[in-house]
Amino acid sequence: MHLTCTNMDKAMVDKALAEAKGAGIRNILALRGDPPRGSEYWTTCDGGFTYAADLVRYIRKQYGDYFCIGVAGYPEGHIENADRDADFVYFVEKVKAGADFVVSQLVYDQELFVAWEKRCRENGVDVPIVPGVLPIQSYQSFRRLVHLTKTRVPEQLRLRVEEVKGNDQAIKDLGVEHAVEMVTRLRDVGVLGVHLTTLNLENTVQRVLATLGMADSRGGSRAGSSANLAQGAPRPSAASAAAAATAAAGAEAEAAVAADGGSLAAKRVWDDFPNGRWGDARSPAFGSMDAYGAMLKFDAQGASNVWGKPQSISDLSELFAKYVSGQIPSLPWSDEPLLAETQRIRDELLRINRLGYWTLASQPALDAVPSADATYGWGPRGGYIYQKAFVECFVPALMFPEFLSRLQSASPRITYYASNAQGDFITNAYSSQSDTENATAVTALTWGVFPGRAVVQPTLIDKMNFLAWRTEAFQTWREWAEMFPRGSCEAGFLGSMADECWLVNVVDNEFKNPDAIWEMFK
Repeated sequence: MHLTCTNMDKAMVDKALAEAKGAGIRNILALRGDPPRGSEYWTTCDGGFTYAADLVRYIRKQYGDYFCIGVAGYPEGHIENADRDADFVYFVEKVKAGADFVVSQLVYDQELFVAWEKRCRENGVDVPIVPGVLPIQSYQSFRRLVHLTKTRVPEQLRLRVEEVKGNDQAIKDLGVEHAVEMVTRLRDVGVLGVHLTTLNLENTVQRVLATLGMADSRGGSRAGSSANLAQGAPRPSAASAAAAATAAAGAEAEAAVAADGGSLAAKRVWDDFPNGRWGDARSPAFGSMDAYGAMLKFDAQGASNVWGKPQSISDLSELFAKYVSGQIPSLPWSDEPLLAETQRIRDELLRINRLGYWTLASQPALDAVPSADATYGWGPRGGYIYQKAFVECFVPALMFPEFLSRLQSASPRITYYASNAQGDFITNAYSSQSDTENATAVTALTWGVFPGRAVVQPTLIDKMNFLAWRTEAFQTWREWAEMFPRGSCEAGFLGSMADECWLVNVVDNEFKNPDAIWEMFK
């Protein structure tokens, strides 16, 4: 069980620990935790704990040796502490407070981990240290994770990722190969276990385990795999293991899916090429790869430097237009520049943002673009990609009634979802069993057809995933407002936008007419 200090006073910690013991839970990962949403810095909860070390000491004092306590380790230092030596001292103190094991931050460089582990041993850390390994799942998620964690990526790996960044299947294969190589090399120097992270995308991790001989392609453990690891049984070299076995494990996994032919195949396919918040809301990986972000990435001064001090609708329209044109690198809702695929629609995005339709997400319509295309392609080679044009945007309250009327007039060619911070919700989406709005109605935004595969639909929109992100979208307005002094014009204006705007998602189902969607924005 993960237990953090964030927003947890002693009474809440006591309750959590008592319930854990009552449920038979023996392993606790004790963490400080991230700052609460809307907070620029981490602060101690009244009556709570300041550091993970405090939490570890408390658990030990209250429960003795009943719980096996783990803590986090950062081979490259914690991102919030620029003094790496001081950070390491705090880490050692945390372990000596009563930890039984350490799980490291994810690493892509096994030599970096080995050097850090050696330093830990030299400084009296004698508990097991488990390296965190996250197989690369997609180019965008890899870039985002490296950007957020600042973890070091070996130059050779970076170059290999860049070489295949336009081929989703090749990226996944590289992720498996690199993870196998890392685990093999870590074993060779005596590391007897790793923490494999799935982000709820288990297929790639199952391939890693199958390649290592630790599980079959269906995810079941193979007899003796743990014993072989502990006894240091002979292993192939890292290079040969990765190159020779990765393809075989992938083929075995595909064979298992094909043999099942039914629900197993369907459940695995939806996560083959995930698209974060636009994935299937029924998927366990929904939203895990590409959310709006946990919180604003700037402090108050940094936010003002990049986003200015908006006090009017025209100020916001100009800000969004600057982002679309590349003059600023981010928005409160997006911490990276626009993707290359938006170049095709950039002029229209500029036009509608200046009109007051503030875009958060968009894509152009595509009709049978080769899957190998450097900008729009994804999935295995030899296939074709299709997309419906869509735009998600904030619409000021004064503009919304007329905009909604145009959307309604264009139904059913146009599918729309609209909601505000008060919870009002309007849509014309309906399922094949109903002529009215239905919670089960799903609209495909992007799909691909590939040799030897069923149609793959990685990008969907439905009521569930739209409403799931509505809360975060409006919360971001409020976090931005809180960066300005209370009572200031900026704070008041941004707060009013949170209260008055509508979040609207527009899908044009006529993907063979790529420019038709822009008729809605006047």
